[in-house]
Parts: sequence; C-alpha cells; structure tokens
Amino acid sequence: MDLHQRYPAISDLKARARARIPHFVWEYLDSATGTEATLKRNRAKLDEVLFRPSILHGEFTPDLSTRLFGHDFPLPFGISPVGMSGLVWPDAERLLASAAGTLGLPYSMSTVASQTPEFVAPVLGDHGWFQMYPPRDPEIRADMLKRAKEAGFSALILTVDVPVASRRERQTRSGLTQPPKLTPRLMAQVAMRPAWALGTLRTGMPRMRLMDGYADTKVSLSSTAHIGYLLRTSPDWDYVKALRDAWEGPLIVKGVLRPDDAARLQDEGVDAIWVSNHAGRQFDAAPATIEALPQVRAATTLPVIFDSGIEGGLDILRALALGADFVMLGRAWHYALGALGAEGPAHLTDILAKDMAANMGQLGAKALSDLPGCLLQA
Repeated sequence: MDLHQRYPAISDLKARARARIPHFVWEYLDSATGTEATLKRNRAKLDEVLFRPSILHGEFTPDLSTRLFGHDFPLPFGISPVGMSGLVWPDAERLLASAAGTLGLPYSMSTVASQTPEFVAPVLGDHGWFQMYPPRDPEIRADMLKRAKEAGFSALILTVDVPVASRRERQTRSGLTQPPKLTPRLMAQVAMRPAWALGTLRTGMPRMRLMDGYADTKVSLSSTAHIGYLLRTSPDWDYVKALRDAWEGPLIVKGVLRPDDAARLQDEGVDAIWVSNHAGRQFDAAPATIEALPQVRAATTLPVIFDSGIEGGLDILRALALGADFVMLGRAWHYALGALGAEGPAHLTDILAKDMAANMGQLGAKALSDLPGCLLQA
C-alpha cells in the first residue's frame, strides 16, 4: 500500500485515527477548553501568514536541516510532550521515542505520561527531552530530575502555562476520568474500536506511572483532580532558578507568550524559549502563538521553539519565517499512531518533509534561513 496515496496529509491521518480510537479518548486528544476559540484562532492566524512565490531558480533540493543546542537535526521539528500519551494509542511513549531516535528528531516525554522515563530509556535516541510539571516537594523534584537524567534525557522542559487545571468541557462531557475508569458507557465505545482495545489489553489500562510512584498516604486520592495536580505546584521565578541550579543541560521554558517574560527568562539563564498556548487547551482568550512569536523573537537572542496549531509543512515554514528556530507538534503524532500504529510517525515525518520541500520550491528558498525574506510583508 502506498501510504502517500491513502494518507497524503495530516487531515487524512486524523480522520483515520478518529475511526480507530474510542470516542472518549478522541475527545481527550482533540479537544481544547471553553468554546475552543483559541484553537480556532491558532488556525486562522496561521492562514494569514502569506509568502511571495519566486520564479526561475532552476532545479535545487531544499536543505531542511537545522542546528539546536549544539546538535545537527535533519529536520526542524520534533515531538511535543502529551500527557497520558499511552491512552491515545497503546505503548505510544515507546513507539514515539523509538521513531524519534531512528529519525534523528527530539522526543519530549511528559511528567504525566502513561510510562516512566526508565521504560522508554532502552529505545530513547540521542535527543530525549523531559517535560516537567513542577512537583511541590523538593525531594520529589530532585528524584525526578535524577531519574530523567539517568534514563538518557538530555534537555529539561519546564511547562509554565498550567498554573491551575483547565476545564476542557468537551473532555468532561466524554466521561473520561483520571485514572480512567471503564464505565459501561465507555466500554461500549471500546468495543467498537478493536485495534485500540486489543493493544490496551496487552499493555494494560494507562495511568500516570511516574506520578503514581510518588503518591503516599498524605495525598488525598478522593479529589477529582488527577495525581499530577495533587503533587505539583504552580511555579514562580524562584522555581526557575532552582531548576537552573539543579539541571545540567539545556533548560527550556514552555508556555511563553509575552516578550518581557522571554527577556527575563534569558536573564535567569534558561537555554530556550518555547512559545505556546498549549494548543488552546488551557485558556480560551489567549492570542494565537503565531501572533505572539515575532515579539518574543525580538525580545531574546535565545533559540525560540514554537507549537500550537501546526497542521502541515507549510505551517512549519510560517513559524520558521517569523522567527522560530524549531517547531514541535503534539496531536499530529498521535493522529499518526491512531491511523497507522508503529508505521505512523515515519509517515508523518515524510508528509511534513515533502510538504516543506514542495513549498520551499515555490518560494525559491534553498535553506530555512531564506524563509524570512520570502514573507509577503518582508
């Protein structure tokens, strides 16, 4: 089967994944918060970023490679952290980590993944990034950092745009709880998705194994919040300083939308700024990340990473043209797993690379560094 004939775009993978994933899981993956205005704004504002096609450049093969944290990458994108990744598709964390290692891309693992750092360590490539939702207890924080480092994760991501739990009304209506409980309503949905059901039967019902390991009798599990919220805190500037002192390696702060925050983070010694609105999952009156990107870029000389709303290679080019050094995707990798299982990540990578190359050919852009000059307003 020619995957490019059947699934030439992320939208095709998305449609196939929806048909193979139980409805309550789909709502977890695909939903945002509120009326989902921020999610829609991400898309609308990306569409407003236009380029000027250029002609008569002859034949050339665009160079899609880039450099970040002293490493050369064949492509300027990677895998964002997604909580409970293994709920979306069985064994997702290990499948994505393995694919990223093979493809030479960064793989980011969430604190609230359904597996532990040690579990993915055997297949983790050279570019494992560990995303931290900040634990309140300094001993837990120290142990978590030690485990991530010993498992082979080289960069640390501090997510700062989740100070409190968001409502995510669509997800709530679906009946999903944490930890997931298979009620008769949800069991009926599972029965309609045999591939997901059989895979989950083999791997076990997903739960937040890393965070669960730190639960003790002092934590009230009667709360409606999941264990991740019960153990973590809302970080402040002192927390950033503590992490900078504790972590040897690149420190990335994710969830930045304001230029003044980016400038101060640079002063505090972080290594990269990650512009993100959490794909619309946290706050429904946030600007689109592509709107915030140019001002953040102007406020710092650090590498700028970008996410939220990316639906193809052209969107990656838009972000790079407006100042991003690297682009991360979350949902798309899980659409790929849901659609094609273990084959999905490599096919998604091929989709994105081919789309980038085709559009760069239209622009006459031979390297990623040529993209800013191709913008319509440049």
